[in-house]
Amino acid sequence: MGNFIFADKFFLEETVVGPGFLEIKDGKFGDFSKNRPVEAAEIIDYTGNWVAPGLVDTHIHGFRNHDIMDSDFEGLNQISEGLLSCGVTSFLPTTLTSSTEALNDVVEMIGARYTKVTGAKIKGIFLEGPFFTERHKGAQNTKYFCDLSIEKLKKWQEQSNQLIRKIAIAPERKGAAEFIEYAVREEIAVALAHSDATYEEAKHAVEKGASIFVHTFNGMSPLHHREPGMAGAAMNLKDVFAEIICDGHHVHPAAANILMNARGRDQTLLVTDCMMAGGMPEGNYQLGEFPVEVKDGAARIAGGSLAGSILQLKDAVKNVVEWGIATPEEAIYMASTAPAKSIQMDGECGKIATGYAADFIVLTPTLELAATFLDGVCRYQAYNLQKEGER
Repeated sequence: MGNFIFADKFFLEETVVGPGFLEIKDGKFGDFSKNRPVEAAEIIDYTGNWVAPGLVDTHIHGFRNHDIMDSDFEGLNQISEGLLSCGVTSFLPTTLTSSTEALNDVVEMIGARYTKVTGAKIKGIFLEGPFFTERHKGAQNTKYFCDLSIEKLKKWQEQSNQLIRKIAIAPERKGAAEFIEYAVREEIAVALAHSDATYEEAKHAVEKGASIFVHTFNGMSPLHHREPGMAGAAMNLKDVFAEIICDGHHVHPAAANILMNARGRDQTLLVTDCMMAGGMPEGNYQLGEFPVEVKDGAARIAGGSLAGSILQLKDAVKNVVEWGIATPEEAIYMASTAPAKSIQMDGECGKIATGYAADFIVLTPTLELAATFLDGVCRYQAYNLQKEGER
């Protein structure tokens, strides 16, 4: 006999259903039914609210004053715990371009202890760099940029207990084709980023197996009508995913809408690229080795370049709906199922389906986060909406 969640709407992978009852048994999702269960250990009543899959952030550098590059397990766990307040139940801790030694340390620490975090679940590591080019460097440290090295990736895979799930590269760098083919064989999603590649160079990388464009429009050669560049490739190539940061600072809502219309909302990923100042007051912080000032909702390094964001994924979902460029159903999909699919983890997270871990969120009809559940247990509650017992 399981517990049941009652809510007005449930966002399943292919459809929205409700009102009704969703069974939670032994920490996993059971079946949905419109009818009240005859036998139930408990019915948790979220009348007037919506239930959606836990969000999946596949690009995040830090939160609550902790940076993944600190290579500190307590900090990593604080990020994991803090993400529950963002509606995130699964994530990829994301590194920055740094020295080989620093990257060795951080992937080894995460690989050894990732199952010990007590909040949002770690589904792999995203290596953002160091194989980039200078023209669109963003807040990446150019002194560590280098050509692609299969040997380095092999070592990082070994040190991390095979936890590298995604790696970003500039496709114009030497050795890209062989590197992409190797990574894809190892079931590592290859993403394209911080690059001045031509459309043809990006297209060639995708033909070799690259499948994600990182924070589209940011850190890449722009769309020009005679040279479509990386941005054009992100919109026009088939069967790839495109990340986008919808905080209102990185990309104009109209540009986000153009990407979603061209790419399809099923292949657009809402990501945060959040750094350590996420969930913190404005002021001075670090992103890797760079000092960053957070002011007026944006994080910038000296000179004014954006340095990641302080965006929370629940707010990205809310923003695209408020901007009128996505329905709630589309927005939730872009922040849960689509990111999980982009790293081939949709077999275990990013959707409400029988047998999956019961990682889900409760939203109000205005897309405010009311609660976050992990393995069927309420781990974060924003509002006193939970009424237990009989309806």
